Amino acid sequence: MAMQVGTTGDEEMVDINTTPLIDVMLVLLVMLIITLPIMTHAVKLDMPNANNPPPPQERPEVIDLEIDYDGTIVWDGNVVKDMPTLESYFRTESMKDPQPEIHLAPDRHAKYDVVAKVLAAAQRNHMIKIGFVNTPEFNQ
Repeated sequence: MAMQVGTTGDEEMVDINTTPLIDVMLVLLVMLIITLPIMTHAVKLDMPNANNPPPPQERPEVIDLEIDYDGTIVWDGNVVKDMPTLESYFRTESMKDPQPEIHLAPDRHAKYDVVAKVLAAAQRNHMIKIGFVNTPEFNQ
């Protein structure tokens, strides 16, 4: 930063005086620091007790449900002949405790209508744990 001493004619000074801006900024910074509340609240965490470990969770049964390209539904390796039979399977499985997980693996060329009907039947019969299984043929 250079300072000009004296004048060299009728030229106007075009440099901005930054000293008042810095003073205002420092005042605002001090005001912000003073007015910030001190954080005194704590977060309560319920940590597990080492003397009383939780019981191990049992893993639910897994049912593999496949839908072929032609609309054939396969329940754990057995071909399901029609939708009422599939719904009866869903009803019996939904009564179990813990409820089994449905791993749905539709073929990439299966019609969406068949997959939607299977999902609707599972929902109607109160199946909660339904998931799509990632198969290598979808990674292409």
